[in-house]
Amino acid sequence: MNFSLSQIPERTPKPRKHGITMVMDKGLSIEEAKNFMSVAHPHVDIVKLGFGTAFVTPNLREKIEVYRSYDIPVYFGGTLFEAFLVRGQFDDYIAICKDYSISYVEVSDGSITIPHSEKCGYVEKLTKHFTVLSEVGSKDAAHIIPPYKWIELMSAELAAGATYVIAEAREAGNVGIYRGSGEVREGLVQEILTQIPEDKILWEAPQKAQQLYFLELIGCNVNLGNIAPTEMIALEAMRIGLRGDTFDLFLNAEAKV
Repeated sequence: MNFSLSQIPERTPKPRKHGITMVMDKGLSIEEAKNFMSVAHPHVDIVKLGFGTAFVTPNLREKIEVYRSYDIPVYFGGTLFEAFLVRGQFDDYIAICKDYSISYVEVSDGSITIPHSEKCGYVEKLTKHFTVLSEVGSKDAAHIIPPYKWIELMSAELAAGATYVIAEAREAGNVGIYRGSGEVREGLVQEILTQIPEDKILWEAPQKAQQLYFLELIGCNVNLGNIAPTEMIALEAMRIGLRGDTFDLFLNAEAKV
């Protein structure tokens, strides 16, 4: 950090396994990615090339190399995995990820229906080649999954070999663990946490109010995802109590007087 300040909570050091921040890149240019990395790389843990953008991104290898030069893993959005799968091209997907030296993959079923045992089978197969993040939840706002089912699905996908389970929210933060308004489904979240270790869950939280909720609930080292590149530094400041929303969160009683 740039100067000394007391009562700053301790962030887990990189390479982190807990307290990670996943940034969603929905189409940065190579120069924008370089500029983004120049300021935010100490705080970014993973970059997701959102949904199917990797298919249409020019100079994809060069862009991935920008992130790799900072030792930051890149992975393709789960929608791309589903696009290959629904076309019967699962083996092609593995080959492409290897060709681009991708080390992380996301397994999701937010846009297509996959029997859960089959989904877990894909997780198990992919763990032989990659670090797997397995997404739970539907992109269909009308499809409400009860808490016990979230727990059942997450447990099974972790048991199949996923390193993290992702709690679905889409890039807008208005489905899955959130209501259409973006409000957190608090009962669902707290029920999930009775059975699933919080350090194994990556909460998609694109909105500031959602990020604040999880920081207050779990602490500065909660795993957060779908963060916009332009919000990265602001989030890191909020994680450690240097934004108005969390200013009092980590101060001792004497400092609050």
